Amino acid sequence: MLHFLTRRLLLLLFVIWGISLVTFVLARVVPTDPARLIAGPRAGPAAVAVVRHDYGLDRPLVEQYLTYMAGLFSGDLGRSFTTKRPVTDDLRAFFPATVELTLASLLIALALGLPIGIVAAVRRNSALDYAGRSFATFGLSLPPFWIGLLAQLLFYSGLTLLPVGGRLGQDVLAPPALTGLYTIDSLLVGQFATFLDALRHLVLPAVVLSFSTTAVFVRLVRAALLEELRQDYVRTARAKGLRERAVIVGHALRNALIPATTLLGLSIGGLMGGTVILEKVFSLPGAGALLIDSIGARDYPVVQAATLIFATLVILINLITDIVYSFLDPRVRFG
Repeated sequence: MLHFLTRRLLLLLFVIWGISLVTFVLARVVPTDPARLIAGPRAGPAAVAVVRHDYGLDRPLVEQYLTYMAGLFSGDLGRSFTTKRPVTDDLRAFFPATVELTLASLLIALALGLPIGIVAAVRRNSALDYAGRSFATFGLSLPPFWIGLLAQLLFYSGLTLLPVGGRLGQDVLAPPALTGLYTIDSLLVGQFATFLDALRHLVLPAVVLSFSTTAVFVRLVRAALLEELRQDYVRTARAKGLRERAVIVGHALRNALIPATTLLGLSIGGLMGGTVILEKVFSLPGAGALLIDSIGARDYPVVQAATLIFATLVILINLITDIVYSFLDPRVRFG
């Protein structure tokens, strides 16, 4: 295990370095002068030159990259061209909304996908099975942003049950920033009215974001559990007189959860990627919306930092997923 972790951590560092290099190069090959964008359309050549020197854009690319890497090692992600603030401050302000939306969507996908998949497998070819498979097909066929627009029309414009976007209502005071997650922070400080309002604003985007992930969980859990129920050890357990629930939960389901664990790790990355579009649809001030705005504004430091953080989180989650394998299945060994 130690050898496996050491090797994966070294590969992780190599991948992160590769991502930093690719994002840096792509940001510089775009045919746009960031100094002109920062200075404004009415700035003269002298003002543009001052801005270019101030941000180090007049240096050779190799020197710029070395400066950028030195900043990464010291925790300095650069300064935003748009807000003129350190990128770390911008990400600290916007990233909690993305984390909250991703975690809520993942919990919804697990809470719905696993039971539906299990019931569909146990009740194979029943009405429940057909309903579960129909839901999975439906969820995988529709793009999340389109579902989001329909959900806004139905639950906001039509039924007026849920807010259309944002994290809190205009007349609701935000809780103290302990974790940055409004639902958690409001509970920690006892602001239950704020918690309920934050939950109302979170429900619709979280359900929409989890829709396709829930569908994938349904199909994967159903297929994996059906495969395990056909194994010899299941027939042996039934022949010993074990109750059907004990056979399914205690034997077959544990092995069926191994591919679901793989999907869990991949789903977190997919959900975080999905927030890039849905945060714009639901007007959520998250890192995904910040990334979209920064791409449009050619704010390269923010784009590089956000991309690097997203990629690092996905890699770390996949590493944790591989470690969980050894606990779910003792047969798994790391060479």
